[in-house]
Amino acid sequence: MEGDSVTLHTDDTEIHEDDDILWKFGVGMSLIAEIRRDSGIFKTSDVPDGRFTDRLKLDNHTGSLTITNITTQHAGDYKLEISGAKRSSKTFSVSVNARLPVPNITRDCSSSSSQQNCSLLCSVVNVSDVTLSWYKGNSLLSSISVSDLSISLSLPLEVEYQDKNTYSCVINNPISNQTTHLDISKHCHTCAGMLVLILPLIN
Repeated sequence: MEGDSVTLHTDDTEIHEDDDILWKFGVGMSLIAEIRRDSGIFKTSDVPDGRFTDRLKLDNHTGSLTITNITTQHAGDYKLEISGAKRSSKTFSVSVNARLPVPNITRDCSSSSSQQNCSLLCSVVNVSDVTLSWYKGNSLLSSISVSDLSISLSLPLEVEYQDKNTYSCVINNPISNQTTHLDISKHCHTCAGMLVLILPLIN
């Protein structure tokens, strides 16, 4: 999840005196951290676009690498190379889920609702790999899913003004969700530009 810290472990309890440890990232396997005990080298390095600035921490006992305040920019493959008395390498595949936005419920003024019904839209922006759903109580009414590209999603709902049921709009991915509850009196306000016709009383 964005904002969390992720530690990639060497599985060693202690760095051996003759070990060299290299951490590499991305398609080009850019060097981002290295430990060379015999040369006294213990440092982290950034990639050209600066995405790892102030985010990398090396454990001076085990050689494990921690990425702090992680973002989707840090998703990808990380390769550990250890050379010394014995050679080994290991690749970690890191995926990062963006924090989900809170769904926004608005009156759909472009819809031609009847005088008894209210048309609504539940919307989220800049999301990927999520499902957006309307619920009536605990029952699923409708849903829409998107994967890969970061886009905006909207899902319509029509309710009666006098409806007393509980409705909610939920966005979720495999690890988290966000919910907005429908308040009919609040969300079904009169659309801007709508005319209200008042007829005179006839005695």
